[in-house]
Amino acid sequence: MQPTIRPFTPEDYPATVAVTNAATPEYPRTVEEVKAWDARRDPKCKRERWVAEQNGQVVGVGMYDQSPWAYHPRRFSVFVAVHPEQQCRGIGAALYDRVVDALAPFDPIALRGYLREDMTRAVRFAAKRGYVEDMREWESRLDVAAFDPAPFAGAEERVRAATGVTIKTVRELAADPDRDRKLYELDEELLADVPSPDKHTPVGFEHWVQNVLESPNHLPDALFVAVTESGDYVGVSSLWKRQADNDLDTGLTGVRRSHRRRGIALALKLRAVAYAREHGHPTIRTENETNNRAMLSINEALGFVKQPAWLLVVKKIKDEPLENS
Repeated sequence: MQPTIRPFTPEDYPATVAVTNAATPEYPRTVEEVKAWDARRDPKCKRERWVAEQNGQVVGVGMYDQSPWAYHPRRFSVFVAVHPEQQCRGIGAALYDRVVDALAPFDPIALRGYLREDMTRAVRFAAKRGYVEDMREWESRLDVAAFDPAPFAGAEERVRAATGVTIKTVRELAADPDRDRKLYELDEELLADVPSPDKHTPVGFEHWVQNVLESPNHLPDALFVAVTESGDYVGVSSLWKRQADNDLDTGLTGVRRSHRRRGIALALKLRAVAYAREHGHPTIRTENETNNRAMLSINEALGFVKQPAWLLVVKKIKDEPLENS
């Protein structure tokens, strides 16, 4: 029996979150998280969702979206998830076709997807529809309880002695009237250096505040900033709460070019691990492009263990440049 596909409504949040959690159980989300993401969406980014029903029960979800951090008006991300008990019955194909048909009026030049390499059905599904890999990221996880800090003793003190840089939390920097603006400018500079097949596009300050400092998953005692003696912010590393489990996600970690190769990134990461240990979080997760040896080397030294890689795939529709506008 063919599924019934209809537009998503707010009443579908619980059912669609249940479907995606069943399809990707290692990456659970809560209804509250998804609602918060939707509420903070940049209005210039187009997005639409559909659900697939069988016998009145939601068994799949499909959507298109755009990222404000890599924005192009004619480039879209596509996502389809089907409950494992209902897979291989044509539901994913029907949802995908509905999503692609709805994109036609926007004359897209490219569609993107994000797949883990061991999700064999999803990888075959994408390849059959013309998607090819154009970037690969290692997901790595640190067993916090097994971490041995002894080999890294004194790392932060050595950085301070050599550079004058100290590490502060966002909460500790609350007295700096320019804190938020300086953090925003630091993030934007560092994001431009993060490996990606798509050029970074700056977001507005207010949108950044909503998505970072006002996010329900923001941890003000786990956003660490490297600060010079003159008060400049030159590096950052952050951990993010996961509402559906007690693991932590790593956000942006980076150091300004002027201060790299001085041990600052390692000191920032060590602070993050110490926070996780002190608060009883079992695992820290992170992702790095597979050729980003500078950050991979730090994570490997700390004991992060690589998981199956995530594949960023693309289907080029128009023979036009993919550069951001």
